[in-house]
Amino acid sequence: MAINQLNPYLNFDGTAEKAIKLYERALGATTEHLQRFSDIPGAKPDPQNGQRVMHATLDIGGGMLMISDTQPGMACAAGNNVHVCLDFSEPDEMAAKFDALAAGGKVIMPLQDTFWGARFGMLTDVFGINWMFNAQLKKG
Repeated sequence: MAINQLNPYLNFDGTAEKAIKLYERALGATTEHLQRFSDIPGAKPDPQNGQRVMHATLDIGGGMLMISDTQPGMACAAGNNVHVCLDFSEPDEMAAKFDALAAGGKVIMPLQDTFWGARFGMLTDVFGINWMFNAQLKKG
């Protein structure tokens, strides 16, 4: 059995829709699919929980990012053991997206040229998601 694709899946505690809007604005993501808990056939969620995101898929640069809210009462905590890494072909475009996603969050490592021949930086967005940005520098 072959693996077809690897997709990061991000979980939020009621802020998934806000995160989706940030990723659309900051990264140019396109929401391909979005279902809410109120869309489950036969489900009758509490009104405040029906609009939570049950499952969403976003296209970012040809890759897929999956997102959902947890069900009410389920624990959801940001951690530091996972990063979503974005690889860019244009460092200038990368810088604009880095700045947009860093707004309200925390820059861990500002974008900088590295010894391995790339422009690289790290941040944690306002939702506690860790991101790495990478663009190979042209040799010349």
